[in-house]
Amino acid sequence: MGDEVDRRLNAALDEAVDEYLEDTYNDIVKKQKKKERKRAYVERNREEGHTRLWNDYFSENPTFPPHLFRRRFRMNKDVFMRIVDRLSENYPFFQQRRDAVGRLGLSPLQKCTAALRMLAYGCAADAVDEYLRLGESTALSCLTNFTEGVINLFGEEYMRRPTPEDLQRLLDIGEIRGFPGMIGSIDCMHWEWKNCPTAWKGQYTRGSGKPTIVLEAVASQDLWIWHAFFGPPGTLNDINVLDRSPVFDDILQGRAPRVQYLVNGHQYGLPYYLTDGIYPRWSTFIQSISNPQSPEAQLFAKVQESTRKDVERAFGVLQARFAIVKNPAILWDKTQIGMVMQTCIILHNMIVENERNGYIGCDISEFEEGDSSRSSEVDMSYTRRPSNLRTMLEIRTQVRDPHTHEQLKFDLIQNIWNKFGNDENV
Repeated sequence: MGDEVDRRLNAALDEAVDEYLEDTYNDIVKKQKKKERKRAYVERNREEGHTRLWNDYFSENPTFPPHLFRRRFRMNKDVFMRIVDRLSENYPFFQQRRDAVGRLGLSPLQKCTAALRMLAYGCAADAVDEYLRLGESTALSCLTNFTEGVINLFGEEYMRRPTPEDLQRLLDIGEIRGFPGMIGSIDCMHWEWKNCPTAWKGQYTRGSGKPTIVLEAVASQDLWIWHAFFGPPGTLNDINVLDRSPVFDDILQGRAPRVQYLVNGHQYGLPYYLTDGIYPRWSTFIQSISNPQSPEAQLFAKVQESTRKDVERAFGVLQARFAIVKNPAILWDKTQIGMVMQTCIILHNMIVENERNGYIGCDISEFEEGDSSRSSEVDMSYTRRPSNLRTMLEIRTQVRDPHTHEQLKFDLIQNIWNKFGNDENV
């Protein structure tokens, strides 16, 4: 009896030892295969990637003509080279250096092209590996450093507040289009956030939709984006975003240049934006008429709605140029998402400045040459007034005055009718 028990125990022990040895062997084989799959270094031949890129787009006789460069880089070559040169001068990351064995690293053209392709096509980080010969982690570093560099080097110029000269040009354009005192259109756009943290989804999701982040922007007729406020959660509507927005901070704090314009014989001192119907009836907002009855009201609604489309066009062009803004955001960090949006807006404005002469816009030469008198003027000699709580409250009351809004809207209806009432093409 005892021998039988010992025999069974020994057999069970041998079976357990065999299973343990087999599991250990399988673990070793799996680890070895994983180590073989995940190599520490992949020879990508980065010099070949730079040579191919140079011959395709940047040599004296490139393979692809300028119109294909404009299509694939979203900008002309001189604008792109300006960005590359400034980044190379100011950021060591974009400077080509030799490693410990004397081999040259990635060129500034490769790094900037990788970042720009990710912005323009909205592709994954490893999608640029096959052409530019750089890894996924390097491509993400290129995107991070590119956005930071563009914001620091070009943000002050291309995300600036309108200068007095800019304001005068905007006022002249508005006057020609039938809206004296108008300096742009304002609206909001939602950007879907695919990788929104679970704990934040309720805050960023409206109804049964998907999480979004809101961009409030002001755009002019040439599609230049003068104001961008990005970051409010998607549950907010345009009015809630406006309550948080700094769009009127310059006016309230006395930093904005002084403006005077004449409409239908009445003088006004605050410029205004064209908006859709959700915005409040303030003296700085002019909406359309939802159900116009008279011919004057119908013409005003038609002209206002067509003019207000400037900001909608700006959103459309921004998303068409940079697909990363159109596609759901796959980044996790909201700060990084904000830097991507800001970079796209800066690059958009740089493209607008470079190609503005090719746009079919309003001809304001009559004001520049002095052949016609303006009804809208910017005080170029205006200096900032000392700001205190009392003056801020007074200006705030003027900005939100509904009576001024109604009077201004009535005067604009008459002005539009007098200007375009006999024009059949309007």
